[in-house]
Amino acid sequence: MTHALLVNAAVLAIAMLALWRVAVRIGDVSFIDAVWAGGMASLALLSLAQVGTNAPLRAWLIAAATVLWGARLATHLYRRWREQGEDLRYARILAKAKAEGKFARAALTTVFAMQAVLLYVTCLPAQLGILTPGNDAAGPLLAAGTLLWLVGFAFESVGDAQLARFRADPANAGKVLDTGLWRYTRHPNYFGDTCVWWGIWLMAADAGAATAVASAIGPLFLTFTLTQWSGKPMLERGMAKRRPDYAEYVRRTSGFIPLPPKK
Repeated sequence: MTHALLVNAAVLAIAMLALWRVAVRIGDVSFIDAVWAGGMASLALLSLAQVGTNAPLRAWLIAAATVLWGARLATHLYRRWREQGEDLRYARILAKAKAEGKFARAALTTVFAMQAVLLYVTCLPAQLGILTPGNDAAGPLLAAGTLLWLVGFAFESVGDAQLARFRADPANAGKVLDTGLWRYTRHPNYFGDTCVWWGIWLMAADAGAATAVASAIGPLFLTFTLTQWSGKPMLERGMAKRRPDYAEYVRRTSGFIPLPPKK
């Protein structure tokens, strides 16, 4: 297993260096969000390839769940980048470095190197769940994890689709989406993402307590970053500045877990 994890790390590092060169050439790192999702799907496939055809049912299910999630999200984020251009978050983070002619170094250290480490750690449930040997028996944790993954995948997919349709209508410019899933939570996509990875962690935990403990850092970090760090807080600060009605939306709508709106 150690050898397989090292192979995964090496492949990820090489891929990130190659993509960093692309970012330097075009002067934009915003496609890293699509790389985040696609990278996890790739690590799952690489792990499964190293296990071989004798992989247990758990490994096949985790790989399928990770690849399906990663392919959908990577495609969605890549299309969004191509349509909307540079992400304002990354533009602000790298503005000073770009002005001083230090964009390449900042892009490598601040974005690609950091994202590589965080991506690898977050994806540990999928990697360890696939690489841990075991039989084909499906335990209760595998079933519970699959169910939670389905809930998360549905929330994330539907939430992204609703937001895309809302943004495509010019009449909604400057408005706040407060219908569909967005009526019950301000971040159905983040909530769904969190459920997906806690679901994958439960599936991996079916391999045993050691795998559960070693991989728990993945969903714990993801939950932290989406709710407390670069996800929800950063997005909401920007929305509050650009959308006059956002404060009222925040007052009546749950910040993360879907709940009926307040009156």
